[in-house]
Amino acid sequence: MALRHAVLAALLDNEYSGYQLAKAFDIGVANFWHALPQQLYAELSKLEKDGLVTGREVVQTGRPNKRVFTVTAPGLAELERFVAAEPRPTFIRDDLLVKVQAADRVGTAEVLRQLDARAASAAEKMAAYEDLLLTLRGEATEEDFLRDGAPVGPYLTCRRGLALERETRDWCVHTAAVLRARRPGGEVPRG
Repeated sequence: MALRHAVLAALLDNEYSGYQLAKAFDIGVANFWHALPQQLYAELSKLEKDGLVTGREVVQTGRPNKRVFTVTAPGLAELERFVAAEPRPTFIRDDLLVKVQAADRVGTAEVLRQLDARAASAAEKMAAYEDLLLTLRGEATEEDFLRDGAPVGPYLTCRRGLALERETRDWCVHTAAVLRARRPGGEVPRG
């Protein structure tokens, strides 16, 4: 997947400025696609140049004017082409896993600290996703929202983000407990 497809998908239901898009990414898209604000601004420019989004100037009182963007018909066609293509398999590239892989041969105190920090970060993200899910479904029960609510796509991807963060937290807590039980004091004896 290219960043352009994530941006097009984020713009489907709302017209966003670059700043608003960055906020939307941070809240709803970051669970499956990370992008820095400057990458989003650059991508918006490319998409507009390619005719996949259109921008318009919004005059604001007391603040600088802003440009907001919407998906064009060619942009929607590009997103439909992307959706029809076979997805690539998911793979993990995580430096913390490399550190755990090496735990039998190196000191584990720093790995334990990082596992604890990652577990805490995942718990914070879980809380944010749970809040977002409540906001997205409003007064509806989850069952009712999943049957009739709209838009369901952001809700489902948020649920995936929640599940991923829950699994990450649980794995970090379990892994840290195993390492602590095997190495009291957190260090591997060095010879």
